[in-house]
Amino acid sequence: MTLSAPRLARHASPAEVRTPTAELRQALPLVTVRGLQVAYDENTVLDGVDLDLFPGEMVALLGASGSGKSTLMRSLTGFAPIAAGSVRVAGHDVTNLGRGELRTLRSEVGQVFQQFNLIPRLSVMTNVLTGALHGAGPINLAGGFSTAHRRRALELLDRVGIAHKASAPARSLSGGQKQRVAIARALMQQPKVILADEPVASLDPKLAGSVLDLLREIATQDGIPVLVSLHVLPLALAHSDRIVGLRHGEMLVSGMTSQLDAAALESLYDDEEHGDDHDH
Repeated sequence: MTLSAPRLARHASPAEVRTPTAELRQALPLVTVRGLQVAYDENTVLDGVDLDLFPGEMVALLGASGSGKSTLMRSLTGFAPIAAGSVRVAGHDVTNLGRGELRTLRSEVGQVFQQFNLIPRLSVMTNVLTGALHGAGPINLAGGFSTAHRRRALELLDRVGIAHKASAPARSLSGGQKQRVAIARALMQQPKVILADEPVASLDPKLAGSVLDLLREIATQDGIPVLVSLHVLPLALAHSDRIVGLRHGEMLVSGMTSQLDAAALESLYDDEEHGDDHDH
């Protein structure tokens, strides 16, 4: 994989790089992972991973297929078998949660997926409203969504630039539009953390950039840490505050985007064809 020098030079410019470290490091991290090990049967997928996510920052998670990116994200919501280490998310000790506590944790983590996960026949507005079902507050399904819920959903659609499609069925949207709806749906939860797993993998570069710009804007304006897994190195360089890189389940790279060495980032993709079956 080749990384052009002009891209690195552009992102090394202090004028262009938002550096949240000084301010954000004064706050407590909303996600803290220490010595994380995840294993499926005899197959260790993550080994000794450390990670902090601070309010207001967007962190790109890089790695080849099979490096453990999706597994790391699943571990943050209790969907991965944690063999060792500690995981704390929004005040929850993920390794020691009961079923009810897990539901609360998951209500506080907004998720954005590669395949959008919208309900095609339902309207854009209704798809966003379903985000309220994952939130912490009670919803009276028999009475439908409240006026306040609908007002908030429309505000979020306006924020992501797609309010004019509120009544359209989700199946009628383009890929980029669908992802914006999915982001609005995640925000409907009023999340404390956002996890975006390959959210632009099916989009062309221009649309991918606009979606990542939106996620970074949300991180900055709302103080919500966003962890976004990406496969394309230039997108990570252009749209993140920090980069974390996994290779064969181990953390190989961690640092400010503007300060990372190109060779270290490229090394994440050595032996890419040798991936595990748990990182899709």
